[in-house]
Amino acid sequence: MEPRFRPATMNRQASVRTLLIVSHVTHYRDRQTISAYGPYAREIDLWADLFDRVLVAAPLRREPPPTDCMAFTRSNIAMFPLPETGGESVRAKIVQVCFLPSLIKNLCKVMRTADAIHVRCPGNLGLLGAFLAPVFARPLVAKYAGQWNGYPGEPPTVRFQRALLRSRWWRGPVTVYGQWPQQPAKIIPFFTSILTEEQLASAGKVARNKRCGEALHVLYVGRLSTSKNVDTLLEAVALVKNQGVRISGAVIGDGPERRRLEVRSKDLDLDLHVRFPGAMPFEQVLEFYEWADVLVLTSETEGWPKAITEGMAFGLVCIGSDRGFVPQMLAEGRGLVVSPRDVAALASALNEIAIHPENFDRMRTAAAAWAQSYSLEGLREALRDLLSRSWGVTLQVSENRKDRQPAGVRT
Repeated sequence: MEPRFRPATMNRQASVRTLLIVSHVTHYRDRQTISAYGPYAREIDLWADLFDRVLVAAPLRREPPPTDCMAFTRSNIAMFPLPETGGESVRAKIVQVCFLPSLIKNLCKVMRTADAIHVRCPGNLGLLGAFLAPVFARPLVAKYAGQWNGYPGEPPTVRFQRALLRSRWWRGPVTVYGQWPQQPAKIIPFFTSILTEEQLASAGKVARNKRCGEALHVLYVGRLSTSKNVDTLLEAVALVKNQGVRISGAVIGDGPERRRLEVRSKDLDLDLHVRFPGAMPFEQVLEFYEWADVLVLTSETEGWPKAITEGMAFGLVCIGSDRGFVPQMLAEGRGLVVSPRDVAALASALNEIAIHPENFDRMRTAAAAWAQSYSLEGLREALRDLLSRSWGVTLQVSENRKDRQPAGVRT
């Protein structure tokens, strides 16, 4: 994955020891442990394997983390706390403006201490970081974790962040999900993962032995928010059930829509057919992938949906939305796509899988084979290669910091 632009920021003999990461993700400090949303935390651990020191400039709450969070496990990670701002209300916007001078001052202060800067977008702090980081003579890299090709109804600030990262102002590589036409050379197709090579190997064994039982097992994994369209899944399951097909489902995750979805499930007479176990540690989620036959994720927008990659690894028939990178993931017979809120199309796909599961064996096999390429270890090596080539330096992987507490909080 060699970038198509010439490094221009560093002498090849220069040393990059301290990396600053600017992120809008909320972090949690509970006693001596720092945690964040699970897939994000595992990825930051990988970045920490490539540098002597990693500073994360992001919001930090001093409270126990939600159940879908994981603790950082590298001793060289430290926090530089920033105020938690943002929101859609007028009051939230006013608060954000009031905090802006302080945020700029603090970000400039910590950027001066870093040897390199990594900005994560889209997000309010990512936007500010993308503006400020090029001012400093540091190697830069950005990650755009959203849908790079845009989507209907997206906020103007999200479109602006993509334009900023494509512009000449941002002079480092930008990793994005998927291959998109007419992009600058610095836009690098990339991937993410939370499965280790060992977990992928175990998933492959499950996939090879996957057989549908008497009832079709349907799974959703993710945040329970409006944009995820879990209500569409419930309505489709109800349609299939009412056609006499044996079907059961599990909705894994938590979020602001959980109570409404539970009520909707009851209204659809799905009490005995759909479970809501809530958020849980990742190891328990893997057990549900073994249980399931189908994974459904028909969101309004997606970057790289990790749940679909994980479902593919376990040999599930994955049904995604026809948005963003998902059609590329599920192309060439690896899965199915439907429009985000098309209940009839989703119900038809589920019904077909339930009645003729043997017709999808080749799809399961192709999906599992594709997913084997995307491991945590592979992600770390791809990052090391990208940064070494783009910055003109040599980065080495160090694994001697694992399973130790992060360094702490810097003020």
